[in-house]
Amino acid sequence: MSNELTNSQIEKVLQGISIPPQPQIMVDLQMEQLRPDCNHADIARLIRQDVGLSGAILKTVNSPFFGLTNTIGSIEQAVSLLGINMVVNLVNAHAIRAALSDDDIVALGRFWDNALEIAQAATAIAKQIGFPNHDEAYTLGLFHNAGIPLLMSRVEHYETVLHKAYASDYRQITETEDDLISTNHAVVGYYVGKSWNLPPVICEAIHEHHQTLKTLASEHADHRKKTLLCILKMAEHCCGTFKVLGQAEVDHEWTQIKDAVLMFCGLTDYEFGSLQSQISELGLGNTDYY
Repeated sequence: MSNELTNSQIEKVLQGISIPPQPQIMVDLQMEQLRPDCNHADIARLIRQDVGLSGAILKTVNSPFFGLTNTIGSIEQAVSLLGINMVVNLVNAHAIRAALSDDDIVALGRFWDNALEIAQAATAIAKQIGFPNHDEAYTLGLFHNAGIPLLMSRVEHYETVLHKAYASDYRQITETEDDLISTNHAVVGYYVGKSWNLPPVICEAIHEHHQTLKTLASEHADHRKKTLLCILKMAEHCCGTFKVLGQAEVDHEWTQIKDAVLMFCGLTDYEFGSLQSQISELGLGNTDYY
């Protein structure tokens, strides 16, 4: 992150917010990966110990994104198809959900499905534009809004704050949050990423994902981070995040950054339209939520 917060600022940002620690199964998975004879069966054995996590893994592998002819019912098969990195990402996401009350989870509505859709769409976009780090695109897509459920559990009527933020046609979403609650989901998400030892480029992208124009204009910003942010912004627009989280009719943020994002990626409007169609064909990006 270009401008590190002071300890006092960090305390203010995270006041009242409990960052969920890495779950024990995550630790076990990491230890298992270090074994020279580690295999998918051993990883699956650990996953099967958690009913909720097992369900999340099977839901993911059986989603339209993978286009499987037959439904997968075996955790071992699912782990083999998803790969260890994606499994670890899903474990982390499940840990955030587990840290919330049932009321918080209900209040989040379609947040969880949207996060997974964006991760899958980001992977597809990364492949289409020739970005080789597919796992990073997936990770950023899954965790870029990790601060939202944590703020939901702390801030009364936070959902209303998000609606106001997405309704603005001239301000950054996080600027509105800062004014209303003195913090924002991007900076909280940054510290979630740091606490879970996500790669620095992912943590920085989480922090900057509503400052895309500023990052793209910076001569000092890492090219990989710029690419990841562009992929994320395209995925968010394709998956209708402005409707899912903001209940907005117009994606004001995309209107502001579209030209810069497409120019950076070397895409024309027509090519982006084709990309949107491909995302839709994968069963992603249904924006008819409201």
